[in-house]
Amino acid sequence: MTPEELLEVFHRRIRLPDADAIPGWKQEHDGPDGMVHRSYVEGAEGAGFVETPRGLGDDPDAVIAKEVAFFRERGLPFEWKTYAYDEPADLGERLVRAGFTQEEPETLILGEVDRILERPSALPSKVRLREADGPGDYQRIGVLTDALWHNGPERIVERLAGEARMFPDRLSVFLVEDALKGPDGPAVSAAWIRFHPGTGFASLWGGGTLPEWRRQGIYSALLAHRARLAKERGYEFLRVDASEDSRPILHKLGLYAVTTTTPYQWTP
Repeated sequence: MTPEELLEVFHRRIRLPDADAIPGWKQEHDGPDGMVHRSYVEGAEGAGFVETPRGLGDDPDAVIAKEVAFFRERGLPFEWKTYAYDEPADLGERLVRAGFTQEEPETLILGEVDRILERPSALPSKVRLREADGPGDYQRIGVLTDALWHNGPERIVERLAGEARMFPDRLSVFLVEDALKGPDGPAVSAAWIRFHPGTGFASLWGGGTLPEWRRQGIYSALLAHRARLAKERGYEFLRVDASEDSRPILHKLGLYAVTTTTPYQWTP
């Protein structure tokens, strides 16, 4: 399939029906004709998420102000995720004027599972890949992601552990460890895959690797391992929100950059 065809399938199967909403979060459609897709969870660690795949109608600023008021009333921070093809074309500028902070853009990568599996990949012999098993492994993954991105370990630990407990058939989490140290050492790399039933799409997340273990094929092997799992479950397509570091690797492995996404953050 061409990049354009992949994006059309993604838009129709994933964005329009909210098929990739975070499991367990409340989902709502708001605004004229339900054009605002909103999801959120309340509580001490509450947060929200908004995107608008159908555009924002004749008065975009009013729609934006209404969403800000919704989350301000609940005291929740939220992310408004934009895609490069979203309407209006100046949506990002309008969000900044409304008090949002623009974060680094990412590239939406899409591809067919079979393209990944055409290419050979192997882990180096000095590491071991296995599925995460219990709180200790999630804590090790949290320590790894905090070391890489300085985002604190608690949220990722709580999210992965809670999601695995409530929706075990939709999430598989993997870690890579030093074969000599095993569970007594730090996680070298970690990644997970989410399955979106009825869409044909599985999404890939994580993939962060400690600097001293990079350029040894770990990222590619993790990707291929998850692609095989997706194939076994009958999924046709893979989706990745890729950083600039991972984008060229994914392209080399047979996936396509189809558009860019940019998150805008609002805090009460």
